[in-house]
Amino acid sequence: MLNPNPGLIIWTIITFVLLLIILKKFAWKPLLGSLHQREDSVRNSIERAELAKNEAEKLLEENKKQLERAEQEGRKILNENRALAEKLKEEIIEKANQQSKKMIEMAKQEIERDKDAALVSLRGEVANLAIQAAGKILDETLDENKHRKLVDSYLKGLPKN
Repeated sequence: MLNPNPGLIIWTIITFVLLLIILKKFAWKPLLGSLHQREDSVRNSIERAELAKNEAEKLLEENKKQLERAEQEGRKILNENRALAEKLKEEIIEKANQQSKKMIEMAKQEIERDKDAALVSLRGEVANLAIQAAGKILDETLDENKHRKLVDSYLKGLPKN
């Protein structure tokens, strides 16, 4: 066993070389080809994944910008609506104040008219009472028209209050 047999060594080398040639021709080329194909497939998948990742990041960034713009627009609309509400409130208060002033003025005018009417009525009553009192004092009937003119001229001389 320990003696090397040169014929066996040569045949073993020839068999090994033939096996290498056959494996190279039939096994290594298809194996290497499928390995290269697999490597290309993995590389393409990685590149597509990176492109998808980059696109997703761009979309995310764009969505963030749109969300920020929407929030700004919402704040702007809210501020405009607050300003409009404040303006409407002030207008309503101003109209209410004007209307109340108008109503107060109308009430004052009506009171003044009623006061004037009451004074006119009171003057007439006073004149009648004065004539009747004077008639009773003198126990005679006075000329009512003449004395009414006299009392009216006296009452006109009195202050209006």
